[in-house]
Amino acid sequence: MRTEGLQNTYNILLVEDNEDIQEINQRFLIRRGYTVRLAFSLAEARQDIEENRPDAIVLDIMLPDGSGLDFLSELKEQGINIPVLLLTALSESSDEVRALEEGGDDYLAKPYENNVLAARIEALLRRAERVPETVTKGALKLETYSGQAMLSGENLNLTRKEFDIILLLAQNEDCLLSTESLYEKVWGQPMMDDNNAIRTVISRLRTKIEHSGYVIEPLRGKGYIFTKW
Repeated sequence: MRTEGLQNTYNILLVEDNEDIQEINQRFLIRRGYTVRLAFSLAEARQDIEENRPDAIVLDIMLPDGSGLDFLSELKEQGINIPVLLLTALSESSDEVRALEEGGDDYLAKPYENNVLAARIEALLRRAERVPETVTKGALKLETYSGQAMLSGENLNLTRKEFDIILLLAQNEDCLLSTESLYEKVWGQPMMDDNNAIRTVISRLRTKIEHSGYVIEPLRGKGYIFTKW
């Protein structure tokens, strides 16, 4: 695990079939101190991940040889835990929620500012910098280094967003965490007026941990509490 600052430290894989966008993003991120590699298809992305294991992936949803969402599912099935920022031209909130459900850590709708892209990447990398330790709550075990959650020995296969939220809640047992603070810490940006994304993630988590001996209690208009049954 790295202890230096973000610049001059991390390897970023950009997966996008638009050469102009790739060139612009690559130049900008290199100026920010990143090592940047390019893939113009999912086949090239698979090869790069196998050979180089990037620290983060910026992934377009629509690619010439398949869907970025299907690719996310593939990575998850293989147990490859690399932070993924999805780039999408989709504008419907349901599409954005699906992107998170499929295992994406964050999404950014096109068009976007390069400064915003860099900020989202930095937020992903900072959240991925975890001290190797385990948080155990009842039958639930959170392996903070690998980002895995185990329930009675079985892997819950949580997305990165799900894991980050349950870890924050578990580390603050019996304490109220506001919806806004959870969103800002996990998404790396202000929540603004839309809390649909965090409600969706919390709803999935409540179902997944229902046999752990703990529950996530929602307090309407205030936030959430992680507590024993």
